[in-house]
Amino acid sequence: MKLNIVLVEPEIPQNTGNIARTCAAIGAKLHLVYPLGFSISEKAVKRAGLDYWDKLDIEEHLSFEKFLEKYKPEENNMFFVTTKGKHVYSEPKYEEMDEVFALFGKETKGLPENVLLKYIDKTIRIPMRPTLRSLNLANSVAIVAYDIVRHANFDGLEEISGYFDERLK
Repeated sequence: MKLNIVLVEPEIPQNTGNIARTCAAIGAKLHLVYPLGFSISEKAVKRAGLDYWDKLDIEEHLSFEKFLEKYKPEENNMFFVTTKGKHVYSEPKYEEMDEVFALFGKETKGLPENVLLKYIDKTIRIPMRPTLRSLNLANSVAIVAYDIVRHANFDGLEEISGYFDERLK
């Protein structure tokens, strides 16, 4: 299964750095949708700790509208992650899908409400106590991304390290 993590207008470079590292670790493609709240110039990327940048498959999009034109939600397995989601993130049968897109909105506002309403049946959420706003963006991406690859039996990822085998003998 091919996993795509889509960040729509991310604002905090450290979150994007952590998400880039997660994407590199699981082999997910990272989509960055402009405008970004920071520069991804070489100097700015290094300063934000994005040292996994060269190990990523990254696609940049000039706007959310352009992204949705290219990757139509009606034609793709696209899930919009929001605290207001209709379904829990673990409900979809990801293992039956060849490619999955998980979309996350900006830290301060999330995804646009009009898009969430249009695709309400494709919205997913991470359960949490109702009195709290939301989890950190990087944490949310890690939770959802690892559950999606778990559904695919961690295909292509290291299963057993063997690191301690010799030491235990």
